[in-house]
Amino acid sequence: MNITPMIQSFVLHFGEMGSRWGINRTVAQIYALLVMNESPLYADQIAETLKISRGNVSMGIKELQSWRLVRVQHIPGDRKDYYSALGDVWDMARAVFQERRKREIDPTLTMLRDLLLDDPTNEQDKYAQTRMEEIHQLMEMFTLWSDELQNMKPETLQTLMKMGAGVSKVINLKDKLAPSSSQ
Repeated sequence: MNITPMIQSFVLHFGEMGSRWGINRTVAQIYALLVMNESPLYADQIAETLKISRGNVSMGIKELQSWRLVRVQHIPGDRKDYYSALGDVWDMARAVFQERRKREIDPTLTMLRDLLLDDPTNEQDKYAQTRMEEIHQLMEMFTLWSDELQNMKPETLQTLMKMGAGVSKVINLKDKLAPSSSQ
């Protein structure tokens, strides 16, 4: 299967970025190739296009399926499995965020909760627990906020994102206009 130079540039760059995000470069390239193709692809097409082994494709597809980013499709009369990327970019972003939360945020929150239940035995542990409590509170706020974002419609999310820095300007203006409590 031939791909255009534009798509090839995207796929290669996505592979490099994936390795910086903690994702195997080949897995990221497979995903980018699937995202950039309107039609589903079968494993041999992916292997040929990316010049990787069929085994690498199989392992990459399994990893992407564990992230719920790829779906398997079947074509009547064809025994091959065809793969395509999940829905639109908002569906993809939600799936990545949910999986990263499950793999990174939730275990960290659990560990922090466990450590905060321990009684500190010295001043160093008291200080450490204070910092852990701050980290825990920040992560909890972020988690609650992200839950709200996950439940929003894509159109609402787009509107919120477009507002961007405007929200902080409104909050800063409100703070400037609010009467000082020292008066």
